[in-house]
Amino acid sequence: MKLSKIFREDTRYRALFLSILMSAIGYGLYKSVIDNYLAEMVGMGEMGRGVAEFFREVPGLLLVLITAICYKASAERMYKMGVVIMFLGMTLQAFISPSKVLVIMAIFFYSTGEHIQLAMRSTLPLVYSRTGCGGQALGQQSAVYQIGNLAGYAAVIAVIAIIGRNGIAAGASGTDSRLFRPVFIASALFMMLAMLVAFRLTANSQRRHEGSRFYFKSKFRKYYMLEVFYGARKQVFFTFGPYVLILFYGADAGVISMLFAISAVSCFFLSPLVGKLIDRIGYKPVMIGDTLILVIVCFFYGFAHHLFSMHTAFIVCCVNYVLDSIISLASMASNVYVQDISDSQEEMRKTISTGISVNHMITVLIALVGGWIWKVLGIETLFILSAVLGLCNSAYAATISKPAHTASSTDA
Repeated sequence: MKLSKIFREDTRYRALFLSILMSAIGYGLYKSVIDNYLAEMVGMGEMGRGVAEFFREVPGLLLVLITAICYKASAERMYKMGVVIMFLGMTLQAFISPSKVLVIMAIFFYSTGEHIQLAMRSTLPLVYSRTGCGGQALGQQSAVYQIGNLAGYAAVIAVIAIIGRNGIAAGASGTDSRLFRPVFIASALFMMLAMLVAFRLTANSQRRHEGSRFYFKSKFRKYYMLEVFYGARKQVFFTFGPYVLILFYGADAGVISMLFAISAVSCFFLSPLVGKLIDRIGYKPVMIGDTLILVIVCFFYGFAHHLFSMHTAFIVCCVNYVLDSIISLASMASNVYVQDISDSQEEMRKTISTGISVNHMITVLIALVGGWIWKVLGIETLFILSAVLGLCNSAYAATISKPAHTASSTDA
């Protein structure tokens, strides 16, 4: 479907998508190497990775405070602010020494901008979409983001292949140490491009200057609970999924980048389809259905090494990591649910931002406790926990009832 049939022509959705694409390429470069960088250069083990992830997730928890402070700003202005902070954080990451304190500080700074952008990236496509096209709008946004990630992953894969072809030996850790800083610098350059394009956005979103700075409403309580369950279950895979492959199976940056690239390609093609599915059958069945696959994914991720040889188990875990990336697309459904029950664009924007903070109330805990669970109780227990949280998410989603009417139209 043409974008003009999904988005209103009086909006700057093209500039938004171009900015998202540039930032996604930068993130793809960064994500390709950051886990190996932390393990190999900074020397972080399971517990250290959990601590680093705790500080990466704290900005998400603080998002409700940031939104309150900037409550007079439009969604477009908030998006711009997020991209500027991302650029500054990535620039910092590119030039600091690999000490734990400095690296965690850079991760925190970049993550602050990332979480602001994430909230607005979920809001603006809904604001710019035509009536009844919210799921498709989010699907298109996700597809653009995934293709940007893919470009970043592919670039790192190509560089690693060139290094290997030229016979440049990697360090004892498995990844050539000279790879990391140039990748971070390239990422910062793409963040700068995203920032420059974002300055073309104008304030199409509605805003009111009156009302509460802190935004919690009882009618959104089910959305808040869904964010708690989803945040907990996705955090296990986001933080520890790649680290299991690196520390437990010995994957280097090239393998991790290839895995991310496969996930990005899969999500690029499936994001619009999932968005269309949400619009066609509704958000509730999508919310419930993804967990059935999640239970299988978690089982094999935690127990594959008991069932197969280490080589086969590694392949099984890689496949399951991709599957988890695909079923995570179902998280778009909760944002469409918010759009459906919101009375205004401003209410939708504030609620999604608040939801991200609620989400991170549990993710910061999982980041810390997850490393301890892995070290003391094993990865089996860690992924059993993820499966149980996913089942809780589906059970709660089953209690959602579709409103009798849609309160407001984003076309208005």
